Amino acid sequence: MAYEFITVDREGPVTIFTLNRPEVMNALHSPMHFELDEAFNAFAADPEQWVGIVTGAGEKAFSAGNDLKHQAGGGKMGSPPSGFAGLTSRFDLNKPLIAAVNGVAMGGGFEIALACDIIIASDKAVFALPEPKVGLAALAGGLHRLPRQIGLKRAMGMILTARRVSAAEGEALGFVNAVVPPEQLMAEAKKWAGLISECSPMSIRASKEAVMQGLDAASLEAAIKDQFKHPAVAALFKSEDFVEGPMAFAQKRAPQWKGR
Repeated sequence: MAYEFITVDREGPVTIFTLNRPEVMNALHSPMHFELDEAFNAFAADPEQWVGIVTGAGEKAFSAGNDLKHQAGGGKMGSPPSGFAGLTSRFDLNKPLIAAVNGVAMGGGFEIALACDIIIASDKAVFALPEPKVGLAALAGGLHRLPRQIGLKRAMGMILTARRVSAAEGEALGFVNAVVPPEQLMAEAKKWAGLISECSPMSIRASKEAVMQGLDAASLEAAIKDQFKHPAVAALFKSEDFVEGPMAFAQKRAPQWKGR
């Protein structure tokens, strides 16, 4: 399907979502939120698509976040129930997402990256939650995801100062998985997507769902006990992949995953 403010490309089992408003540093307005919601819905429903990569068009920005000029000019506001970028309140997506951060990731742009499972950053990337400097707050998940991902004190050091963090510091803090030169960014993101795609997609979905649901469990004991109740875990045990994996191992051949 053709979109106006994003592009969606498929390479085998990998879907690449590109935020495509480089003239405004890929800032998001209401129509873009709804396009992304539709694109992520299609990705979630497509059994042939196993991994997603989210990136930004151009060389300057992954996303500058909310389009404040559009808002200040009286432009229509609003986002789908799935949240900012159709992603930040989407809690039922058990397919992995990789953020390939090619430049500035500010405010909502950083919150998009934090909503992904893996962050690969260009060494030119910069991250921040600058909302307090314009009288706002990072309420699209940033105030909650960042402390969970890097710890309270480190997160508060970013949140309460609204300071900018380089890709290298992001890696040291723990929210960036890898830093590469700009020209290597997409190749690195695709490498990670390829490594994920070598695994059973049923196993990957069960693993992501168990991890994310387990973070909300009251205790480690509860997380371990409850993991067998999760739909993706139950689906794994009933899948063709659950049979294929051990069989391929025993026969000393590469597994032929079906994703079902």
